[in-house]
Amino acid sequence: MMIEFPVSGVETSLWLPPLVAFVLSFFSSMVGVSGAFLLMPFQMSVLGYAGPSASATNLVFNLFATPGGVWRYSRDRRMAWPLAGIILLGTLPGVVLGFYLRVLVFPDEGRFKLFVGVVLLLLAWRLLSEFAPWANRKRAPQWTGSGTVHLARHDWRRMEFRQDGQVCGFPVPAMLALAFVVGIVGGTYGIGGGAIIAPFCIAVFRLPVAVVAGAALAGTFATSVIGIAVYSLLPVPGGGGAAPDWLLGSLFGVGGLVGMYAGAATQKHMPQALLRLGLGLLLGALGAWYLWPGGV
Repeated sequence: MMIEFPVSGVETSLWLPPLVAFVLSFFSSMVGVSGAFLLMPFQMSVLGYAGPSASATNLVFNLFATPGGVWRYSRDRRMAWPLAGIILLGTLPGVVLGFYLRVLVFPDEGRFKLFVGVVLLLLAWRLLSEFAPWANRKRAPQWTGSGTVHLARHDWRRMEFRQDGQVCGFPVPAMLALAFVVGIVGGTYGIGGGAIIAPFCIAVFRLPVAVVAGAALAGTFATSVIGIAVYSLLPVPGGGGAAPDWLLGSLFGVGGLVGMYAGAATQKHMPQALLRLGLGLLLGALGAWYLWPGGV
């Protein structure tokens, strides 16, 4: 059954958006990524939906989808809530700035592809470099992801977590600064400030996926709420609108909700090194796709 969405003008089968969102969310939620960053090329290349409104629609997907993963991580006592709070505090201002970058600097598809492609390739390079034969840097802790995550230290200088006798941590000011920058990128792309904090935390601060995943999804949900308000209410310079297609975004969200819950439940059974490798390869392929002439 084909349906036309009046806000975006997209015409597609009713079952396709939730199915695609389920598959993307199942795998991406294991490393704390909502899957919205993969929905953007799907919207642009398959549905023919681009522009600031498409970014806002991605945020609607997060609004529906991320609670499934957050609830599952919380239920399994694998949610690092203090880390989620820092992510939220840093990314919220960046999301607002990201909106203005999207409508002023990257309103057209060409510039937007270049912006996102460079960001994703840099992330992929940082994640995959530890697997190179010549790499001699200290590897991130190899946590199983199955044990309870405990807060070991929390002050204005440093935060640390413990799981099964292993400890990891990061400097709080550096995390806030990183979250602010990531919030700008996430707000511009339309994936929420927390959606791409996970690969940064894994690559830059050497945090285990087991600590980052749930906190990143919680941050994604909160910043997506603010992002939708920003895209819907703030005036677009030069006229026009950037409000989301709620019907299309909700269909994405229904599939994403089920996919994220299933992915969060499966994550504790997956090798952490394999998840990091998979995330790096995925980001690299997507970034190259954005930069390739005629891609997306």
